[in-house]
Amino acid sequence: MSRVFSSAGKHSASKLRGIKMFKTTIAAAAAAVAFAPAAALAGPYVNVETNAGWTGSDYNGAATDFHVGYEGAIGDGASYYVQGGATLLSPDGAESETVPSGKAGLGFAVTDSLGAYGEVSFVGSGDDDIDRGYGGKLGVKYSF
Repeated sequence: MSRVFSSAGKHSASKLRGIKMFKTTIAAAAAAVAFAPAAALAGPYVNVETNAGWTGSDYNGAATDFHVGYEGAIGDGASYYVQGGATLLSPDGAESETVPSGKAGLGFAVTDSLGAYGEVSFVGSGDDDIDRGYGGKLGVKYSF
């Protein structure tokens, strides 16, 4: 049997759903970029983001978000976003799992050169017996 077919039948249904979701998300992202007006800074969007981790040179795994969101302005000097969907958790050496997830954030201008931002997030287990993970981010950005 050739190497191409040697893994046939070893893929779980959740992995296949993740692959299908990934292909759908990529197609939606490409369509959103292709058909979005250039001047549009507010409204719906698609966000695909992977965060991978290492300890020294040891790879720990990755979490890939497949989110749909909405962003907009709050007055003249602030903005917001909210997004949600699924995260594909891919730990090194273990089975991948798709779980619900989401993020929301605010940003505002402190001065013409200084901005501040914050974000809250969650990654769920999809199982009522397992707690969700929560995160928060605060920061400032100075532009020259």
